[in-house]
Amino acid sequence: MASDLSCPDCGRTYEAGPTEPWRCACGTALELAEQPYPEGTPRSLSQLDTSRGLWTFFEFLPIEPHVTFNEGFTPIVDAPEWGASFKLEYVFPTGSFKDRGATTTLSRAVELGVDRVVEDSSGNAGASIATYAARAGLEADIYVPADVKQSKLMAIQRAGARPVRIEGGRTAVTNACIEAIESDSGDGPRQSGDGWYASHAWNPAFYVGTMTFAFEIAAQRDWTVPDAVVIPIGHGTLFLGAYRGFSLLKRAGFIDELPRLLGAQAAGHAPIAEVVGNDPLGEAEEPTDLADGIKIAQPARWNEILEGIDQTDGDCIAIGGDPIEDATDRLHRSGFYVEPTCAVAPAALERYRERGQLARDADVVVPLTGSGLKTL
Repeated sequence: MASDLSCPDCGRTYEAGPTEPWRCACGTALELAEQPYPEGTPRSLSQLDTSRGLWTFFEFLPIEPHVTFNEGFTPIVDAPEWGASFKLEYVFPTGSFKDRGATTTLSRAVELGVDRVVEDSSGNAGASIATYAARAGLEADIYVPADVKQSKLMAIQRAGARPVRIEGGRTAVTNACIEAIESDSGDGPRQSGDGWYASHAWNPAFYVGTMTFAFEIAAQRDWTVPDAVVIPIGHGTLFLGAYRGFSLLKRAGFIDELPRLLGAQAAGHAPIAEVVGNDPLGEAEEPTDLADGIKIAQPARWNEILEGIDQTDGDCIAIGGDPIEDATDRLHRSGFYVEPTCAVAPAALERYRERGQLARDADVVVPLTGSGLKTL
């Protein structure tokens, strides 16, 4: 049976179903009421059957694997020229880490008996939700900016989903999507029944998937964690997945401490960095639209991102266009063919070192989140 929803702020609960609220009546993002986890000594990587991908960690996941390509367990490779390890999240089926959340989100949609899913996205999440909806045999409407990259638009269309192109920025896209699926209700913004909001920002099932990013890092390192993980932040789906995942591992007794979580945003689209950052080296950065995947003015789970930064002694900084371009070129020359949004985190790694926040010999993992093939 699918888990009900609960509000972490006001405590209200909602019954699971295809017309369940996409947000609490108090305005807070909802969570799954159930959060299982095993206790005891974790098995070593050699003892784990990783053929199921991220679903290897089923004991932590309150969703059954109804829709999957056995995605996950992306490789971690040494990058000595960067003084870090890269986790290659761009080798997922659709070329983006968003597949972590799509497999769990569409699996929950199947559990609920949903017929149609609706999502809004700058491209990567939309392509991922469309692909997994096709795998599930569900219809999908994907709201995207009118100027979405052609490669991402084609990925949506060829999966059989219906792209809905909206003029204006990402906020306009989200607003149009919510208007399409929402019905008036006395107990919160329920969904109309014409489409279930498979939002990578609001839907709690998505974060069930992204927290496996942390599980994999720990398992691949023999249940140890690095000193820090540097992660790009738009809506913060991977950042929050890392925070939730590492926190749950600590609660289960699998790890002893949390790594520092260091965020990276693009200059001009950096609301979190503006609140928490103290970045004198970045003050002269000009706004840039290069990292289109993280152009988010107001993250849906803003408070939890701030909590993750606070609880891990983390931070968030803004990176300008020149460092992003330089990092992209440098990654390509090193054999990592990624999109510019992905390069924000490696560029931020250098900035954190320049600021003295990370020692040159610190043990750092950086996810490479999206394929360069998606920029065509």
